[in-house]
Amino acid sequence: MALEHPGAPAAPTHDLAPAPVFSRDVLTIPRHTLPAEELDPDVAFQLVHDELMLDGNARLNLATFVTTIMEPQAKLLMAECLDKNMIDKDEYPQTAELESRCVNILSNLWNSPDGGRATGCSTTGSSEAAMLGGLALKRRWAARQKAAGKPTDKPNIVMGINVQVCWEKFANYWDVEMRLVPMEGDTYNLTPERAVAQCDENTIGVVAILGSTFDGSYEPVADICAALDDLERRTGVDVPVHVDGASGAFVAPFIDPDLVWDFRLPRVQSINASGHKYGLVYPGVGWAVWRDADALPEDLIMWVNYLGDEMPTFALNFSRPGAQVVAQYYNFLRLGFDGYQKVQQYSRDVATRLSAEIEKLGPFKLLTRGDELPVFAFTTADHVDNFTVFDVSNSMRERGWLVPAYTFPDNRTDLAALRVVVRQGFSHDLADLLIKDLKRQLAILEKQPAPVHDESTAGGFHH
Repeated sequence: MALEHPGAPAAPTHDLAPAPVFSRDVLTIPRHTLPAEELDPDVAFQLVHDELMLDGNARLNLATFVTTIMEPQAKLLMAECLDKNMIDKDEYPQTAELESRCVNILSNLWNSPDGGRATGCSTTGSSEAAMLGGLALKRRWAARQKAAGKPTDKPNIVMGINVQVCWEKFANYWDVEMRLVPMEGDTYNLTPERAVAQCDENTIGVVAILGSTFDGSYEPVADICAALDDLERRTGVDVPVHVDGASGAFVAPFIDPDLVWDFRLPRVQSINASGHKYGLVYPGVGWAVWRDADALPEDLIMWVNYLGDEMPTFALNFSRPGAQVVAQYYNFLRLGFDGYQKVQQYSRDVATRLSAEIEKLGPFKLLTRGDELPVFAFTTADHVDNFTVFDVSNSMRERGWLVPAYTFPDNRTDLAALRVVVRQGFSHDLADLLIKDLKRQLAILEKQPAPVHDESTAGGFHH
């Protein structure tokens, strides 16, 4: 989300001058103040429409995990619900019922021991859901500390440095020390040994990522839990786990059924996921689910009297449209388990085939292959010294493709990579077109004598 700030790059300040065919006697329109008079709706539409043509094609944006295509029936349902306030459960009881059904579906999908008595909620996205999970961990830790007569002023949370920025926000906003485990060598994920090494009695929890945004790989949730079980046996320190399943929680249940990562592990207390990523819904909707009611402290639940009814709320946001929640339920109803399995397996098939084709080209080295999340990362081969991944990213923009290039975090800032996210709507045919365009651009890049772009000059992508 863009942030308006005096330090941001300056936008044009002169007034808009619409083309005569659209102006209808309006000569100029201010950019940063309200127009003095009304505009004809067709004029207003055309002005906004024309500016938006400068945006990239969302379907060709291989940087985003966010859903960029839905069925017409889903779009119609969303349009019908745009004016429904999700928080007003008394006025829109059936929208609230569909939210409750979604929470129960996910609770069962993720093997909650509570079964039909699910504890969870929808959110505006996985970032909000992650923060709710972190808050619950902090409150439960503080309650245990107080009961034992111990201080509560120095909480910490352990995670790999590959976490999404929402966790930095959580730690900053709620005064929790972040214990970030850096990358080492070819290990880009949090390992059990290194997670345990950071834990002590002030650790509110360990965050394990089911699908790193850097390379699409799963972190070993079960092994991390086993290592924490051993820590508790040796020291008495009981550290819970939150699974950041922003993407993988909508992938692994369908195409990795033998992977144990969810509430089947007693140490996993909460899971967040993005409905608007591999949940296949337009942005923005996320989900926070706890293993049982005890995992969500009572003091995080607010009971409010809103428009005539007492209702619980524990999301950070209040008013928001019900459209995305309804669309999520539509997908659950429309696709079922078999449909989700087919969609996610197709995406993985495209990702693994595409990564293999890129590897065959010669100038690239794969870091991952898309065989966990349908996401893979690759870098330039050791012998390539006349162009960078940033040159590749920049050149692919000429063909309309947004392929992000970025450097990895500490301690692998020396490693720069490209990443491809395959999601619903990215077909084998589009993969073939991507390879064709990549070959076309490589023929140009391989002739340049030295790299042109680095992280500071290529595009605007920042991981």
